[in-house]
Amino acid sequence: MPGGRPDDAYTVEPLAANHDRVAFACGQLTLDRYLREQARQDAKRSVAATFVAAPHGTKVVAGYYTLAATSVDVGELPPAVAAKLPRYPTLPATLLGRLAVDQHHQGCGLGEYLLVHALRRSLTASREIGSLAVIVDAIDDRAYAFYKRYEFVPFPDQSRRLFLPMQSIVRLFGKKT
Repeated sequence: MPGGRPDDAYTVEPLAANHDRVAFACGQLTLDRYLREQARQDAKRSVAATFVAAPHGTKVVAGYYTLAATSVDVGELPPAVAAKLPRYPTLPATLLGRLAVDQHHQGCGLGEYLLVHALRRSLTASREIGSLAVIVDAIDDRAYAFYKRYEFVPFPDQSRRLFLPMQSIVRLFGKKT
């Protein structure tokens, strides 16, 4: 990435028809294919919202993430977490369904930047529509380690599913988001 921090070099915005998705390659075929072939349809159907990072002044997709509403079965959470929650069988959450960075833009902090952007957006939305946590399904061990670095907590019985409680996200950003 030329010139420093990701927020100085990229614009993050909702995926639009004029974004260049064709050359996107992150090293995970399923994530590449999703962006090229499915993301716009999911947005049109209100299934998931895709946000893309493009170098300032371009429409080339350097990275992206998706957010969607989901629910979590309280019994799937760690017992110490579940004990502090209301006794509903399921609770609302936000799914960070995909997060990917094009290979030409990896290693410059764009993945972290997109994660923070997604968490901030999720926190803002949770103030209007309830959400207990942000949930991710790590695609591989590398992604799992990435989310663990940011204090995501694994679900006890789901090997690559993790969550970050909204209270942790509030602490991350303070009360000013």
